Parts: sequence; C-alpha cells; structure tokens
Amino acid sequence: MAKDTVAIAGRPNVGKSTLFNRLTESRRAIVDEVSGVTRDRHYGVVEWEGKMFNIIDTGGYIEHTEDIFEKEIRKQVRLAIDEASVILFVVDVTTGITDLDQEMADVLRKTDKKVLTVVNKVDNLQRHYDASIFYGLGLGDLYTISSLHGSGTGDLLDEILNHLELKDHTTEEQIPRYAVVGRPNVGKSSLINSLIGKERNIVTTVSGTTRDSIYSRYTKYHHDFYLVDTAGLRRKGKVHDDVEFYSVMRAIRTIEHADVCLLMIDATQSVQSQDLNILKLIQQNRRGVVLLVNKWDLVEKDSKTANEYTRMIKQKIAPFQDVPIIFTSAIYKKRIHKVLEVAERVYQNRKRKISTSRLNKVIREAVDSFPPPAVRGRYIQIKYATQLHTHAPSFAFFCNYPQHIREPYKRYIENVLRKNFDFTGVPIQIFFRKK
Repeated sequence: MAKDTVAIAGRPNVGKSTLFNRLTESRRAIVDEVSGVTRDRHYGVVEWEGKMFNIIDTGGYIEHTEDIFEKEIRKQVRLAIDEASVILFVVDVTTGITDLDQEMADVLRKTDKKVLTVVNKVDNLQRHYDASIFYGLGLGDLYTISSLHGSGTGDLLDEILNHLELKDHTTEEQIPRYAVVGRPNVGKSSLINSLIGKERNIVTTVSGTTRDSIYSRYTKYHHDFYLVDTAGLRRKGKVHDDVEFYSVMRAIRTIEHADVCLLMIDATQSVQSQDLNILKLIQQNRRGVVLLVNKWDLVEKDSKTANEYTRMIKQKIAPFQDVPIIFTSAIYKKRIHKVLEVAERVYQNRKRKISTSRLNKVIREAVDSFPPPAVRGRYIQIKYATQLHTHAPSFAFFCNYPQHIREPYKRYIENVLRKNFDFTGVPIQIFFRKK
C-alpha cells in the first residue's frame, strides 16, 4: 500500500475524471457524458498547501456483468483500492443512491483504508440539502463538492492531507519519459504489463482498449523513468467518435512531450502506412525512437528472417535509417529488457552535446574529402559549425552561399555526424546559414 496515494472510485458517470482533472489541475483524464470512458487506472500528482501526493482515477465500477471491458475495469478498480491509502468514493447528488452506489459501498466497507464519501455536482443550496441522503450508505461524513466548478474541493484536500504520510517527490520533469506508441492492438499495453510485472493496463483483443495516455513509474534494475501507454493511432478516416478522437489527440500530445518513443509494429502485418505516419510524427517532434517488431513469436522464421525483415524496414523508413530495431514478444517477455537498455542509450544520444572544436575538426575533414558542389561557378565554402542549444541535436553550418546547399549534401553531412558521434535513434536538424 502506498501511503501517499489516493484513489478515486465510484460507479460510471458520477464525475470521477472531472474531479481528477480538477485536483491535478490538468486535462489528462478524458471526460465525456458517455459512461465507461475511463478504463485503465490513470495516475496524476496533486499539490496542495506545499505538499504533493499521487492520485489514481479509475473506471466506473459495475458488478454482475460479463462485458469484457467492465470485468477488466472492476479488476483495475480493486487494484487501485489495494494500492491507495485513501479512497474518494464519488457519488452523484442528482441521482441519489443507486444500486451501483450500494454495491460500491459494500466493496469499500470491506477495506481497512480511509474512505471519504464525496458527493459531487453540489452547486446550489437545494443540492446541499439533497446530499444528506448519502449518510444512508453508512460510510461516515460527507464532503459536498462541485468538481466542475471547484467548490468544496479545498476542504476535501485538507481532509485528504490529514490521512496521508507524505514524503519528498523527485521533480517529475527530471525523469525520462518513454512513450509506447503504435497502431491499435500491436501489444503496447502487454509490453508495459510485462515490464512492470503487474496488470497495470487493460489488455484485450479488441482494438482501441487504451484511451488515455497512462503513466507508469519504472524503478527496477537501476532504471528510473516513466513508461507511457498510449491509445492506438488510427488514420483520421477510421476515428469514428469523440472519445476516440480525444484519445488519439492525447497520444499525439504524449509523443510531443516524450523523450523517447518506442514505436511498436506488428510482425505479422509487416510495416503499414500508418506505422510510417507515426514515425514521421516522431521525427517532426525531434523525439528519440526505438522500433519494436512485436509478436515475433508468431512469425515463421529461419536464420535469415530477422536480417531480411530489418532490411525491409530500413528501405521503408528511408532516409532516416539510423534507428534501433528490436524483435520482441511482449507476451512471452522476449528481449523486453533489451528495449529498456536501448531506450536509455537513445535518451543519452538525444542529450549529447559535441564540443565546437571536436565538431569542426570532423567537419573540416569531411568537407576536404567531399566539398559541396559548385553552383554556376560559385564555390561553396563551409567556414564553421556549432551545435545549437536546443532540446534535440541541431547544428548550424556557416558558409558563403547557404541557399545553394542541396539535399544530398545535407544528407552527407548528417551521415558524417552519425558516423563520428552516436546519434542512433535521434533525428538531427541541420541548418546552413550565411557567414
């Protein structure tokens, strides 16, 4: 049990995710009027009165159903309750006590955790009076709030702090973020579950199971980083509803804020056009990338299959071919720890800074061996190079006619940089400027 962790629980559509967004001062949890939007446990950090604690949003709890998602949601809710030390039991004042509220209350009575009954949507005086009906659940004092408008949440946070044992937190921004991205149903959640050794994320054979971007802290084997599971990225034409649209937007935003993207493809389906679109999105955002060929256990192979598959992938992803490729089986845990080692290497490559003197020595030798082609009798001279102070490797080359540097020569310079300095898995930006 984590003594600095709070879990939000309750039946569907009572405003749990809205409360999560309010307390974390974010919009990380998807909110929609359709019940069942939140499926996995969703983690965030709350700061109040100079103190910080973890909070978990969960899916709507429903008993006595055989629906595959609702069965998995029940399991995730129970795991969240086991993980937390304080439970926020959220109910809806506009509906009164329902059978599902009673069932959830029965579950919570069996736990030894502190349970705070939070009556949501109390935004006028009449609803304050109506909230008293929830004393009938027999779970003690009530905390009336409006998660949409924020009223009552200050008192709720004060009470939460009374029941937590808080410790100092490492600044979240200092911890690397590795996002697992790819098309739906390629095994992203299975990989994370295998790595952390828990059923952290829901896994089914139905594509589109993961809807939020789910953060998991990984601190094993001298590693310390966030693993981020994301919704499967479909083509625009195949995104049919609002919830799925927002899920895809969350996944794209996760790529934009990741340090390294673990791009997973399905070995049984080869490289699809959407895989290449995702790789292009990663490149445009200058994120590190490791390419994972998952479900390798399902491929009939001989001693040459991996080399042939690698050659095929590099042909399709050209010209950016300096990408690590790992053949994995997330379910059978084949080479999954190599994924972490390579991701760490790519993370360090992305942070790499080259001294100006060392950089210019390499570039002078390269330019002397193969100078830029002359244009209309004008000889191009590259005088000087330096690495720019950007979050990803970027270089400026100063010359007399930068407008005449063509794409093939830019690729030559990039290959020189990659050959002499380890930038495997990292897109490089090169700028030619007037001296």
